[in-house]
Amino acid sequence: MPTVIPYTSPSVHNYWELLKPRVMSLVIFTGFCGLWIAPGHIHPILGFTAILCIAGGAGAAGCLNMWYERDIDKRMIRTMARPTASGLIHPDSALAFGVILSMLSIMVCQVAVNTTAAVLLALTIGFYVGVYTVLLKPNTPHNIVIGGIAGALPPVIGWAAVSPLDWRPWSLFLIIFLWTPAHFWALALNYAAEYAEAGLPMMPNTAGIQKTKKYIIIYAVLTVVSAIIPYVLGMAGWLYLGCTLVFGAGFVFLTVKLYKSDDLREGLRVFAFSILYLFVIFAALIADRKIYG
Repeated sequence: MPTVIPYTSPSVHNYWELLKPRVMSLVIFTGFCGLWIAPGHIHPILGFTAILCIAGGAGAAGCLNMWYERDIDKRMIRTMARPTASGLIHPDSALAFGVILSMLSIMVCQVAVNTTAAVLLALTIGFYVGVYTVLLKPNTPHNIVIGGIAGALPPVIGWAAVSPLDWRPWSLFLIIFLWTPAHFWALALNYAAEYAEAGLPMMPNTAGIQKTKKYIIIYAVLTVVSAIIPYVLGMAGWLYLGCTLVFGAGFVFLTVKLYKSDDLREGLRVFAFSILYLFVIFAALIADRKIYG
């Protein structure tokens, strides 16, 4: 008989894992970047509150994603240890935690920051859970492309916390939106069989490995091109442009190397470098703002 793991008293660490902290950390960083480079001024306490709301919203979305996908996660080695899939946290507890955290994040953002930021935060959570998780992921291999909208919104939320929205923060949105498919598919190459077993139509197991590698190159190139836009718009200086070109060249080089190689572990290298790439260019934006104003 299969082993049934009884629900026990979950620890704080188990609830922390529900928030997908590694994903949340990148969301916090890009959200802070949008807040930092936005024209205008925000009180440090309100700025911290805005970032806390972005973090809470991201964590809530991750929690609700785990709650909804718990049965799918049980069928994949990569995800079967998640708290809801492994039985460490009861589904009802995860659902309640995610809903309450979502509501608190949005309400605090509305009261302490402003309505625009709160609406964007609600849109981010709703899109990730309702559109990406429920509708797109189980039905189309383009799920991560369209679903990338949710992950690309945090810098726009950060900007909206400080200043009225114009076209400039959407250039940051575009970078992350185009970066997401290359980043995720490079990882998914190594789990194509698991996704197929779980019944999820991810690009590697629907279009094939080689075609997915082509798409990864295309999106990497588009990402690098889009990353030049903040410099063109006057949002950053030569430090940012230099980092963008150097690390962008490295990003594209690794995707081409992945395409030519039969070793799927190259995909993991692209995945890891893509995180470094995004971190470096957004860190360069922050540094440029500090140095040049």
